[in-house]
Parts: sequence; structure tokens; C-alpha cells
Amino acid sequence: MIIEQVREQMQEATRPVVKILKQGDGYKVITIGLKKEAVLKEHKTAVPATLVILEGKVLYNEAERSVELKKDAEFEIPVNVLHGLLAVEDSICLLIQG
Repeated sequence: MIIEQVREQMQEATRPVVKILKQGDGYKVITIGLKKEAVLKEHKTAVPATLVILEGKVLYNEAERSVELKKDAEFEIPVNVLHGLLAVEDSICLLIQG
């Protein structure tokens, strides 16, 4: 139901919609919904993380590179590296931390 809620809230959202899908000892799975042209501002992660694109297309940005990620793509986000996302299309992603 969480992914469905994110999809519904995206329709009216002016910024990313972020909800925890599941968490436990040492891990967290987060659902991120981004409307086309929405930006997830730059930040760092202190733990290993993998971004999985369920729907749409996003541009992952670091200082030295940009990577276009489409539906079904998996991407390892480096620890302690400043990065952000730009939605090229309406997109739903899973962020797996830990």
C-alpha cells in the first residue's frame, strides 16, 4: 500500500514524496516518488545504499558524473559522496539502505 500511497500523493506534490516501506535492524527501504522535473536536493549517505527505479526515469548527479537511470535500473550510491536526483519523467524509486 505504501507505493500506492506515494503514487497518489505525487499527483498533487510540489516536492518529492518519501515514505518508509520497511525497516529493521541495520536496514531501511524507502519509497521515493518524483514528479517530472522534481529535484531531490543534494545530500550524502553514511551507509551503503542502492537505488532501484520502479517507474519512470531519473538523472542521478554527483560533482563528477551524471547517470540516467530508467525503469528496472539498479544503482549503487557511494557512501559520503554528495549526490542528488532530477526526475526526467514521473518516477517511483526504492532506496535500500544497509
